[in-house]
Amino acid sequence: MARLPLQTLPAFRAVARLANLRAAAEEVHLTHSAVSQQIKLLEEQIGFTLFDRRGRRVVLNAAGAALLRSVEAALGQLDDGLRAAAAAAGNEEQRIRITLLSSFAHRWLLPRIGLWREKHPDIAIELHTSQNIVNLQREGFHAALRQGGGSWPGLEAVCLTDSPLIALGSPEAAHRLRGRGVPAIAAEPLLGEAALWQRWLALSGVRARVNPVADFSDAGLMLQATEQNLGLSLAREILAADALREGRLVRLSPVSTREEDAYGYWLAYPTSLAQWPPLLALRDWLFDELAKSQRQLDGVTETAPAGHSGSRSRAASAAPKGRSTRAAPAKPRAAKQRR
Repeated sequence: MARLPLQTLPAFRAVARLANLRAAAEEVHLTHSAVSQQIKLLEEQIGFTLFDRRGRRVVLNAAGAALLRSVEAALGQLDDGLRAAAAAAGNEEQRIRITLLSSFAHRWLLPRIGLWREKHPDIAIELHTSQNIVNLQREGFHAALRQGGGSWPGLEAVCLTDSPLIALGSPEAAHRLRGRGVPAIAAEPLLGEAALWQRWLALSGVRARVNPVADFSDAGLMLQATEQNLGLSLAREILAADALREGRLVRLSPVSTREEDAYGYWLAYPTSLAQWPPLLALRDWLFDELAKSQRQLDGVTETAPAGHSGSRSRAASAAPKGRSTRAAPAKPRAAKQRR
């Protein structure tokens, strides 16, 4: 088997991702000519071409795509190993780069960043919000706060909380609906996805077709609209925790539901960082703060329409520490996180 020239692999990965030699050269801080020579050396050494040349573009062929899968994983592991080694040697700034959903960042995490700084003043957190499933190793992230089933290739994951969808309204809406029953909810201006509302209504014993007045790509914006009395919403209980505690939102019913394949909040990270002290500190802090949020939620009195008992029907609570999973093959359709 031909020897693989390892020094060419970063350039190969950049060209494969960008399909442009000049852009790849800028990314790896080499000249256009040097990158071209590295790709040529790699192809000569292994004995077959990896790209199809189409004008100024260079596009991976089948052989190149097969090699890229292994190269990305190998370089990602090397990057993680170097980062962990630098941290162990005390030569790396204590900083955790995290990718997460905007809704979770704005509605839950940001209000608690001050608490993190009080407990861990020596560890900075760098946040990147995205609805896309980001490749942690390739993009240089240490961890991801994700929503889903807990299986992402190449990563370990621990479930932080299993938060259901609940019906929410402003205090004005709750007062207007008091004593009128669940059918009155179906007649209100609704925000979000029609299918979710119809499933929630069915669980409440009401069959109705609904036509929400607005849908949102971000649950944080939807909750803001709900607080402004623009309509009722179905949202993750944990995202509404502070607003429920402060009275800006009211839970309208004890009935809760979950979106299929997208119900848990997980902390996902490369296996090589599993024992990295800053990551362990973040994991434990998230467990503690989420448990605190859950205790506060348990003390919130909800406003239930007529036909429901006043007792709370809890469908989920903070996950116990240690519920984790090693990555299994992800479902093909899980290209994005649900909000």
